Amino acid sequence: MLRLENVGLRYGDGPEILRDVTFGVHPGDFYFLTGPSGSGKSSLLKLLFLALRPTRGSLHIFGEDVGHLTHHMLPPIRHRIGVVFQEFRLLDHLSTYDNVALPLRIAGKAESSYRRDVLDLLDWVGLSEKSTSLPPVLSGGEKQRAAIARAVIAKPQLLLADEPTGNVDPLLAKRLLHLFLELNRLGTTMVIATHDRNLIRQAQRPVLHLEEGSLRLQ
Repeated sequence: MLRLENVGLRYGDGPEILRDVTFGVHPGDFYFLTGPSGSGKSSLLKLLFLALRPTRGSLHIFGEDVGHLTHHMLPPIRHRIGVVFQEFRLLDHLSTYDNVALPLRIAGKAESSYRRDVLDLLDWVGLSEKSTSLPPVLSGGEKQRAAIARAVIAKPQLLLADEPTGNVDPLLAKRLLHLFLELNRLGTTMVIATHDRNLIRQAQRPVLHLEEGSLRLQ
């Protein structure tokens, strides 16, 4: 599903953020991504979401060589990926319900076919009472849960998450982990960046560690 070979990434004329990163992810895999702050975890996830392109090396996703893709070829690939970024990226003029339902709406689904699923997922992440609220009135933790729900509602082939439990309490973090594990059991491939060692211990999944631009399997 993913293959990086000797990938390097730098911003402008700055130093390389990622250096000679080589690893592969097969369909159905579940990896945690760890490393100190500033090690390049978010940059690596943005590469995998095609928001950035490698400065050098090669990146293949779903069998496609990213270096050969034009801009108009990227959206169909991105639609197969669910993403949770730290900045949430919710649309302030849409309710929590509409933000979560957005991927299905963009895909042309009729609301009657997904309304129950959206409401059930909002209940699972503890936002059923906030379904009509707009993002500006939500807390940081509530925005995070809404972003997670939006990322998983369409059951993407690949889920990329950057600190998805960073703003929630341990009990809710455990509940969200169960959601990720269930999605993985149903076939979604996972790469989750986290500092939460308790989350990693509970999941018992392999860990990729990024430090000083280099990646290794722990």
